[in-house]
Amino acid sequence: MGEEESGAAEPVTETKPLSERDLRVSDDEREHVVGVLQKAIGRGMIDLDEFTERTDRALASRTRGELNAVLADLAGLYHPAAAMAAAPAYASPAGYPGYSTGQRFELNAKYSSLVRGGPWVVPAELVVRNKYGSTKLDFTEAQVQSPVVHIELDAKWGSVEIIIPEHASVDLNAISDVKFGSMEDKTRSNGRMGTPRYVLTGRVHGGSLVVRHPRRGLFG
Repeated sequence: MGEEESGAAEPVTETKPLSERDLRVSDDEREHVVGVLQKAIGRGMIDLDEFTERTDRALASRTRGELNAVLADLAGLYHPAAAMAAAPAYASPAGYPGYSTGQRFELNAKYSSLVRGGPWVVPAELVVRNKYGSTKLDFTEAQVQSPVVHIELDAKWGSVEIIIPEHASVDLNAISDVKFGSMEDKTRSNGRMGTPRYVLTGRVHGGSLVVRHPRRGLFG
């Protein structure tokens, strides 16, 4: 009888799966959020006392949920990995339409300027066609619906300017057709890690393609 009792199975305790907000963060993630806070103070969104208090909280954060709370009320500024803890990081904001998965959105302009900026909604696939004009795509405050955004360029005899946040990156390796013009990545993020990641394809004929970060200062 004693042997039978000792061999009895013990009850199994089920372990609740961790949510995104419970995942641990690294020193690099904490330091990145401090960099975002520096941007916020430069824009006048927080004062020096708030910067100090939020920086202390960021450096003491252990989970993504705690880290995300530091930036939750700063519009247009977020830490993409930590943002997943509170809500889908790439959901559309209230009042703005979303795009279905796989939808390919086109922007077309001829003999004119094509500009997108502010809190505009960005689908996973974007086609930009502009001839004899200029194109400016500012993703600084954009509501991006995918961690990777594919942008096909068809630009002829004009300039293309793309502005990405400092935490983002670009991939220009698939643009091999540049004639009578130039291509410059001022962010130096081509091929590096970053979220969102903007992958550009297509062609630039008779003009220029420039990728840069937002300008700093009052007159940027």
